[in-house]
Amino acid sequence: MTAHQPNHARVIPLRRDPAPSGPPAAPREPLWRHLVGDVLRKERQTQERTLKDVADAARISMPYLSEVERGRKEASSEVLAAAAGALGLGLGDLLARTHAELVRVTSRRTAVGPRPVVRDGSAHNGLCLAA
Repeated sequence: MTAHQPNHARVIPLRRDPAPSGPPAAPREPLWRHLVGDVLRKERQTQERTLKDVADAARISMPYLSEVERGRKEASSEVLAAAAGALGLGLGDLLARTHAELVRVTSRRTAVGPRPVVRDGSAHNGLCLAA
């Protein structure tokens, strides 16, 4: 009779844990869909309206509006305009509020971390647009 060898599993990790070396990685830029969703949710809650009420007024499904608010869906301009309209906002109002939120979030982040550098070497705190 032969002696049985114990089963030893060899575990090969799929990803190696990154060794902490150098400065910590810069935080990621927020996604536009997350910011838009936050603005829509805050406005809906400020108006003390339910998700169902706003979805019905916008003529979009409640689950879809919920996913837009949570930043899980990249909504079309038509859906965003409908949701904004149901809240008494224009699409421009929604985009302006979202831009303000983007500036607020990125300004706070750059105040505590490294400042972003653009190609010409200058640092900017907000959005820089070129024509």
